[in-house]
Amino acid sequence: MNSLPAFASEAEARAALTIDDVRAAAERIEGAVVRTPMMHSITLSEIAGCEIWLKFENLQFTAAYKERGALNALLHLSDEQRQRGVIAASAGNHSQGLSYHGTRLGVPVTIVMPRTTPTVKIMQTESVGGKVVLEGETFDDAHAHARQLEKERGLTFVHPFDHPLVAAGQGTVAIEMLEEQPDLDCMVVPIGGGGLMSGMATVADAINPDIEMIGVQAELFPSMYAKVRGEDMACGGDTLAEGIAVKAPGEFTSKIIAQLVDEILLVDERSLEKAVSLLLQIEKTVVEGAGAAGLAAVLANPERFAGKKVGLVLCGGNIDTRLLANVLLRDLARQGRLARVRVKLQDRPGALFKVMREFNEHNVNIIEIYHQRIFTSLPAKGLITDIECEARDREQLDALVKALRQKDYTVSLVELD
Repeated sequence: MNSLPAFASEAEARAALTIDDVRAAAERIEGAVVRTPMMHSITLSEIAGCEIWLKFENLQFTAAYKERGALNALLHLSDEQRQRGVIAASAGNHSQGLSYHGTRLGVPVTIVMPRTTPTVKIMQTESVGGKVVLEGETFDDAHAHARQLEKERGLTFVHPFDHPLVAAGQGTVAIEMLEEQPDLDCMVVPIGGGGLMSGMATVADAINPDIEMIGVQAELFPSMYAKVRGEDMACGGDTLAEGIAVKAPGEFTSKIIAQLVDEILLVDERSLEKAVSLLLQIEKTVVEGAGAAGLAAVLANPERFAGKKVGLVLCGGNIDTRLLANVLLRDLARQGRLARVRVKLQDRPGALFKVMREFNEHNVNIIEIYHQRIFTSLPAKGLITDIECEARDREQLDALVKALRQKDYTVSLVELD
């Protein structure tokens, strides 16, 4: 595999990646990656007002589509390059896909990660055969060190997205989708660096140019959105979709996306959380924030997709279990099924008992109770009580609050943003 070439124009970039390249990649990686299922979601279609088809790339061995591009790049190595090994900078799915297939093929794999990388990601990469080197505080630091080691050790650098071989491998997702459902009206694809979208858009343009290609980015990281529009937009923040939280999108991929992608939509964090929760509740499948971005975009823009046959890529399922638990609980709170009810009381015997009777009357389950006597603006004989509770739905919760206020209690709900 050669180092990344420079493409002066969109035409040069497109010439470097064709449907034939993607078809060749599909033949090359067949049997070594999972041909993941593509299924129609009846319930999500009813919710979204369009026909939703899901491509379950979260069911790959490493739980992400990144295996496809990494394997295609590895299979282009010369014997000498295989013997020396490959290197990449990544703290995400690319590191696992490259490590797994490199180890399987007998190719030494070195992954440079920032020192701030969570231990679980380091362990996951090492568990599939990668040798992890920790360097720097940011991804840019890790990337610079990886390029330095590439030269010092004679390794081959495998970019996570900005290379035709990688993009060709990722494009095999679209080939499989269109073999299953050739009459899709549009595909909604998460965009980080652009490898997946550039590969898939190349396929769609060659097979059926009428298919709309819609990209999705997190609002906090609109890097490709800004690049193709020629704008300067800030990127940063704690996004649930860290898999597509890329500050500098690919140069090669951006040229293809600028020409072949119809629109890029931005989604907020609340929409991402809702989509992750819905996919688990309805489809019983675990996705990471980036994997849920397509569904988030469809649900946030119902008029854009109304009545269309939409293909969504659930591109990854690597999400921390504690983070997933937080997302699910926050979603329950937004639905009114979990709540924190704040009540002002007099600090006297029986005051809390009277409030508890109202909870019992409305069949609302109490989970925890917190008293605050000191840090309040109430008189010394007053207190604030926060009651975490579980209700059937928002209507049941509202009925409880209304009953408490009718009995002259000062009540409020502690709301999520």
